[in-house]
Amino acid sequence: MEIAGLQAFVAVAEEASFSLAAERLFITQPAVSKRIAALETELGGALFDRVGRHVDLTEAGRALLPRARAILDQVEDGRRAIANLAGNVAGELRIGTSHHIGLHRLPPVLRTFSRSYPEVELNIRFMDSEAACAAVEHGDLELAVVTLPLEHSEKLVTETIWPDPLAVVCAVDHPLATGPTATLEALAAHPAIFAAPGTFTRQIVERTFAPLGLHPKVAMSTNYLETIKMLVAIGLGWSVLPRTMVDELHELAVAQLRLARRLGLVQHRARTPSNAARALVELLRSNTSLT
Repeated sequence: MEIAGLQAFVAVAEEASFSLAAERLFITQPAVSKRIAALETELGGALFDRVGRHVDLTEAGRALLPRARAILDQVEDGRRAIANLAGNVAGELRIGTSHHIGLHRLPPVLRTFSRSYPEVELNIRFMDSEAACAAVEHGDLELAVVTLPLEHSEKLVTETIWPDPLAVVCAVDHPLATGPTATLEALAAHPAIFAAPGTFTRQIVERTFAPLGLHPKVAMSTNYLETIKMLVAIGLGWSVLPRTMVDELHELAVAQLRLARRLGLVQHRARTPSNAARALVELLRSNTSLT
């Protein structure tokens, strides 16, 4: 059973698409199909049901998936352990980060890292924090530097690097900006612009309103905080943004409301970190003042 075949199988299973699996593996779609066909021949049964454009796991495929993931995890862990013996800080380091952290927090750290360890090939993927956590859990990424989840899988370990206080904001000429303070009830009566449903930042806000039985009127949602800031600035609604982004916006004082999220590291609990990952983690821990 070839490792390449298992990699193709897991990629197709997780993407539910041969074409997306090919993009993820940086090979052609026919190459993915060939690897899957060879694996199915070796195992003596179909792993996927292909109905039109839909790709679903068969019963055999569902039985194989957790075992294939475990095999690939062990292979990757072995490679890292052997590479670490040399003591060199080199090779590919796959990390995921959100656009906001990649723009506002990571640049000085990555600049120092790349200058200190020129033999490391950084593979940085910009993605939603939720997707990055899943990618670390599945072994596609070694590290994620993201908004940390309120709850996370037992397979993951999280570590706060930057506390990130949040502010309730609106445009300077918004009706909410006229009073000295605002209430959650008043906020709920006006259109809001939030991060997309299911995101960690959205969960923080929703949990603030839920105990009071309030449901903000979400007019628009997007995962790009810079876009939310622009929409708020032109008066299309209020929002909750990192305090570092307030700038020309009006920050609302809301009685007894203290919102914050945690930005930091996500790693797999059971995987041996590479020397490159260790070096980046130590740099993040010791140089937060750079950001």
